[in-house]
Amino acid sequence: VQLQASGGGLAQTGGSLRLSCAASGGTFSDYLMAWFRQAPGKEREFVANINWSGKNTLYTDSVKGRFTMSRDNVKNTAYQQMDSLQPEDTAVYYCATAPRLTRVLDEYDQWGQGTQVTVSS
Repeated sequence: VQLQASGGGLAQTGGSLRLSCAASGGTFSDYLMAWFRQAPGKEREFVANINWSGKNTLYTDSVKGRFTMSRDNVKNTAYQQMDSLQPEDTAVYYCATAPRLTRVLDEYDQWGQGTQVTVSS
């Protein structure tokens, strides 16, 4: 499967952005989807994931209550609605797939190219 992330940009503190991850070349509903992010000088970190049906999601503590991950298995697209953005959310955001629901980066085998999110204070 190939992944194409989009939707990043510049937001002010407290603002919102919506990321999209479009998948092609596979059966989208077979894949567990996740978002990771990497800030300058830091390691890539888990942000959120979602199971095949979209009914189960998992978030890292720092984004709980602010970010919402969803998916549309008809449009073959996963989304991340990001509200109440903070400067510490500034990073390149990557979507990825894994064979099972996990936070572990090494278990994700397909990655999108990343989309930059910058939050100004």
